[in-house]
Amino acid sequence: MRKTFHVVAIGFFLIAILAACAPRDKMPRIIPMRDFFRNPETAMFRLSPDGQYLAFLKPWQTRLNVHVQKIGEDQVTRITSATERDIAGYFWASNSRIAYVQDKGGDENFRLYAVNIDGSEEKDLTPFEKVRVQLIDDLKDDDDHVLAGMNKRDPRFFDAYRINVLTGNMEMIAQNPGNIVGWETDHDGKLRVATTSDGVNTSLLYRNTERDDFQVLVTTNFKETLAPLFFAYDNKNLYVASNIGRDKTAIYEYDVREKKITTLLYEHPDVDVENLLKSDKRKIVTGVSFYTDKRQYHFFDDERAKLQQELESRLPDYEVTLTNTSRDETKALVYAGGDRTLGSYYYYDRTSSDFRKLADVGPWLVEAELAEMKPITYTSRDGLTIHGYLTLPQGLKPKKLPVVVNPHGGPWARDVWEYNPEVQFLANRGYAVLQVNFRTSTGYGRKFWEAGFKQWGLKIQDDITDGVKWLIDQGIADPKRIAIYGGSFGGYATLAGLAFTPDLYACGVDYVGVSNLFTLIKTIPPYWEPLRQMFYEMIGDPEKDKELYEKVSPVFHADNIKVPVLVAQGANDPRVNKAESDQIVEALKKRGIEVVYMVKDNEGHGFRNEENRFDFYRAMEEFLGKHLGGRVEAVEPKN
Repeated sequence: MRKTFHVVAIGFFLIAILAACAPRDKMPRIIPMRDFFRNPETAMFRLSPDGQYLAFLKPWQTRLNVHVQKIGEDQVTRITSATERDIAGYFWASNSRIAYVQDKGGDENFRLYAVNIDGSEEKDLTPFEKVRVQLIDDLKDDDDHVLAGMNKRDPRFFDAYRINVLTGNMEMIAQNPGNIVGWETDHDGKLRVATTSDGVNTSLLYRNTERDDFQVLVTTNFKETLAPLFFAYDNKNLYVASNIGRDKTAIYEYDVREKKITTLLYEHPDVDVENLLKSDKRKIVTGVSFYTDKRQYHFFDDERAKLQQELESRLPDYEVTLTNTSRDETKALVYAGGDRTLGSYYYYDRTSSDFRKLADVGPWLVEAELAEMKPITYTSRDGLTIHGYLTLPQGLKPKKLPVVVNPHGGPWARDVWEYNPEVQFLANRGYAVLQVNFRTSTGYGRKFWEAGFKQWGLKIQDDITDGVKWLIDQGIADPKRIAIYGGSFGGYATLAGLAFTPDLYACGVDYVGVSNLFTLIKTIPPYWEPLRQMFYEMIGDPEKDKELYEKVSPVFHADNIKVPVLVAQGANDPRVNKAESDQIVEALKKRGIEVVYMVKDNEGHGFRNEENRFDFYRAMEEFLGKHLGGRVEAVEPKN
C-alpha cells in the first residue's frame, strides 16, 4: 500500500528548538525551507518575435502558469489556468499565440497546447493518451504551424508532424523507420537531417529537399560524436560538434557534398565545446559558450563581443547570459545570475539604450546570507583529476564540519557553477556540500566519459569516496558526520555508497534512485528502446554481465547497509520505476534498518509540485538534523 510521509514526530520539533537555540559561530539566520523550494516569483521570460510583448511563468494557485505583458504597460494577463501541475515549458508560436507543454502526474507524456495572448482560443493540439510530444522546430516564418515529434503510431519511435497551432490539424511529414532518434530542419524549416541509432552505431542522414530520400552521410560508433547543430545560412553545409579523431568535442563546419569535416571553428584543450552561438538576422555564427569551472565565452564576432562586454559592465560580478531577442535583434532579454542568487531578468532596447530590470526570480533570498560555491579538484586513487564544487556554510570555520555529499544524476551529465537551491539549503543548515564530477561525467572529453562505462558502483563510486576522503584529509569533514544524498543516478550512488562503503556515511537520502540494475534496464521507457544496446555498453548487459549487475546493484547488498535511510519516490516515474524504491525499502525494513519512505502519487522523476517539494525537503532537513546534528527550522507540528 502506498503511503505518503508526513512530519509528525514531536521529537523532531524538540530537535529543531534545540538546534535554533544552540550557540553558533556567526552563521546567518535559518532561512525558511520554503524560501529555497517555493515556486519563483517570475521565471522563463521570453520576448515575442516582434519584441512588443513579454511572456513569463508566474504562480497562480501555487502552479506556474503563462502570463503575458505588453512592454511599457503595467497590465499582466494570465493566459493558462493549470491547477494540477506546473506548465513545463512554452514558446511563442507567433506574435499572437503561445504554445506550451504539460504532462499528467509526472508521466512525462507531454501534450502540446496553444492559446492566444489574451487567453482565448485555448486548444489541446495533441489530445492523445500515453503519447509524448517533442518540439522539432517552432517554424519562425510560419505563424500557423510547428514541427513536432510524436510517438503516436508506435510508443518506441517519434514520427515528424506538422501541426496547425490554431486548429490542431496535423500531417505526418516523415515516418520514423524505427531507428531515428532526432530530426533537424534547415533555416527555412524544412526537415532535412536525421540522426539514427541502432544502440551501438550512430548515423547522420541528409537530404537536399523534403521530396528526396534520406542518405547516409557518416556512420560512427556511439562513442564518436558528430552531432548536427544547425545549417550554415546558405542551407548547404552543417555546423557540427564532433570528437572524431580527438578526445575533446570541438565545433566544425561539415561539407555534406564531400561528406567530411572541413573548417575547425573552435576547440578547447580541457573541455568539450558543443554550443555554437548565432545571429539569425545577420546570418552569421557569433561565438561559442562552454563550461570549464564556470561558463566561458569565445566570440568570433566583434558586435556580439561588445554586447557581452556592455552587459557585463552593467551587471558586474554576475554571470550574464543573453537569453533571447526579438526577430530583428534590437530588443533583448538578459539574465544575470550566480551561485548565491536565483538571478534577475533585464530588458534591453539596443536602439534606445533603454535598460531596465524586469524581475528578481527569488526576491525573498538575500545574497549575503548564502554561501559561495567554489570549484575544487582532487586526484582519484588511480590518478584521474576529478573536478567538483565545495560549498561551505557561512560563518563556520572549515574544520570538522558535517558534510552532505551530493552526486549528480545522469550519470552522463555534470554539475556546473550556478545557484543550486539544495546546496544553499544544506549550507544554511550548517553542512558543507560536496559535488563531484566523477568519471563518466560529460564535458571533460571522451576518455573521461568512457572511463565510467560499466563502472557503476565501482570506479565511479571510488571517485565519490575519494572526494569524501579528500575532505577528511583536509580537516574539513567530521568523519563521523557525513551523509550522502542524490537523485536518479545520484540516488543510486547514495545506495551504493551506503552498501559498498558502509562505514563512511552516517545516513543517506535516496531520491528517485536506482536500486536494481536488472529491473532498471527491464523497465526503461519504450522510446529509449532504440538506445538499449548503447545502455548495455555503458552500464552492462543483464545477461552477459549478470555477475556485474549483481555485484553493483545495492538491493543485493542491503545486508551491508547499517545506517538510516530516507527514500523519496514519484509513483508515476517513467525512468526509475517505483519498484526501484520499493525493493530497497523492503530489504532494509526486513533487517530493522531505520527507513523513512515518502511516495507521492502525483509525481514522476522528481517532485514538480510545490507542496510535494516542501514535504520532501522538510523530511530531509529533520532527517539530517537528527543524524548529523545540523540546524533544523523550528516549525509548529501539524494537528
